Amino acid sequence: MQPNPVLNELGFSDKDRVVIIHTDDIGMCQASVDAFADMIEFGLISSGAVMVPCPWFLEIASYARAHPGVDLGVHLTLTSEYETYRWGPISTRDLSTGLMDGQGCFHRSSEAVWEHADPEAAINELDAQVSRAITAGMDLTHIDTHMGTVAHPQLIPGYIQLATKYGLPLMIPRMSAEDLVASQNVDQDTAKMITGMIHMLEEMGLPLIDHISGLELKDASDRLGQAKQALGALKPGITHFIIHPSKDTPELRHITSSWDCRSADYATFTSEATRKFIKNEGIQVIGYRALKELMPSST
Repeated sequence: MQPNPVLNELGFSDKDRVVIIHTDDIGMCQASVDAFADMIEFGLISSGAVMVPCPWFLEIASYARAHPGVDLGVHLTLTSEYETYRWGPISTRDLSTGLMDGQGCFHRSSEAVWEHADPEAAINELDAQVSRAITAGMDLTHIDTHMGTVAHPQLIPGYIQLATKYGLPLMIPRMSAEDLVASQNVDQDTAKMITGMIHMLEEMGLPLIDHISGLELKDASDRLGQAKQALGALKPGITHFIIHPSKDTPELRHITSSWDCRSADYATFTSEATRKFIKNEGIQVIGYRALKELMPSST
């Protein structure tokens, strides 16, 4: 694939490694909101995304209003994966939409959403989440997806429509079908559809990222070493680099077994050692606001 034209538009060369250090799951719990506020002040992360249906959304929306320059998007949510800490749709309570499980919450997995949810109802829900964030006074910079649930042939077109409707960049990587299958856990047919849409979006002038990377929620040991390895392996182009930082609290430990990875992400990306590594590697850090400024006015 040809070099990303966005690189030159932002003043970078085709060989530059540019990264959006992106914090996921903000508003999922209090610990995620407090961590994000600290990390913005520290100045190493460059973007984040909020989960509108979650209990602490109003807190992060309040923070965004008080800090209007902060780079925040919507982490479009159709799943609720935990056992005893859960949330559901904000657009409907109609079980016939297939958006909810027997507990009245979102399904726990993307596969269950794809099997049961009415696609129109799902897109209506995602639209409601973006609309609620805007109504709450947030100056949104982008949209992305929780657990990759929108990466389905019946949902991708609606995802793109939301980006054009609201004038927001979206997280779709400029990757070949083979790379999408290998690295993003999508099937061959979906990957071919996504690559076709990538070409369409670029013809429309929408700014896109090149790669998706980050730290997995599996092993909290030597998180700094993991971060150095992942960041050092970045390829030329623009990478959406995912972390899930939260403060270590009793609530977080009760919610998820990945609490240790999340608190380790918080520690790692408030570390001068990480900042020094990124600088020494010559990695350029941007936020999604830079991409939003390149969105065509017709969207």
